[in-house]
Amino acid sequence: MGLLTRYSRVCETSDKNRLPELRTHYYKASSAKAFAAVEEVLRSIDNCRIVNISKDHGEISAELPSPHSFLVVTIVAVQPNETAVDFIISSDKTSLTGMFPSLKKQAVLLYHNLDKKLPYLSAGKAY
Repeated sequence: MGLLTRYSRVCETSDKNRLPELRTHYYKASSAKAFAAVEEVLRSIDNCRIVNISKDHGEISAELPSPHSFLVVTIVAVQPNETAVDFIISSDKTSLTGMFPSLKKQAVLLYHNLDKKLPYLSAGKAY
């Protein structure tokens, strides 16, 4: 991780992320089932406050307690029984040691908890 990355206050997952642990996760599930699983994972986090749920757009927004950050989850059906899940986690806090490691840790933990709820297929496809 570079110095500029360490001090970034945004952590985003994507198909082609250079960090393998931050690549989009694909699940063998309908978008409705994935949406419900993401909601369940967020509700299980102490002091997490879901701010907005938009099933039409496939997005859930939430405030996370530690580190105090804002999360946008995007849930997209790529095939009838295959769904992609991505995160954007941002914080307005600053830290002498950098915020990115904490935000990255939160994204990895969210994927870990989601992997327990849905059948994991792969990470980071390039369609």
